Amino acid sequence: MTDIISHNNRPSRSAAMQTDDETGKNDSAGISSLVELIELLFFAYRDFTSDPDTILAEFGFGRAHHRVLHFVNRYPGLRVADLLDILKITKQSLARVLKQLVDSGMIEQQPGRSDRRERRLFTTKRGRKLAERLIEPQMARIVRALELSGDESHKVSRKLLYNMINSTEHEAVMKLFSRTHAKTSGKRPE
Repeated sequence: MTDIISHNNRPSRSAAMQTDDETGKNDSAGISSLVELIELLFFAYRDFTSDPDTILAEFGFGRAHHRVLHFVNRYPGLRVADLLDILKITKQSLARVLKQLVDSGMIEQQPGRSDRRERRLFTTKRGRKLAERLIEPQMARIVRALELSGDESHKVSRKLLYNMINSTEHEAVMKLFSRTHAKTSGKRPE
């Protein structure tokens, strides 16, 4: 895998945050533009999660349940330890959510083949059906946004989102992606 951004080309701080040598003032238009992007991200996230939130409410579930269900469905056999690492939550938080998903028949736990102490997670038929129902409106929203944004939007959006992830997590994310689709999505965004 090739690195998509060379560390030599990466600015030490945002161009919008740099001061003008002549005036010593921050570029307020640039800062305003960045704040606007942050706000757009808040609004986009609000709407991106609204459809699944409505569906989850039917089951008494919330966004934590959605995240667990998504990753377990996407990566069957995921270890509990790996899920903790992906979600960056405490064992106690995961235990509560996982218990509810197991008790409701959405997820099942199986011991590992080589290490019986390991807990491997799988969605049940019911869990897969819910995971698919949750992702459908999100995929439709993204497809619509990409179509409205032009030809290069998929590539640029993917690169932007990838680069928003902490660089210390890039390798772990790519490793996770490679578990299911090494030929396309497992590549670093170009």
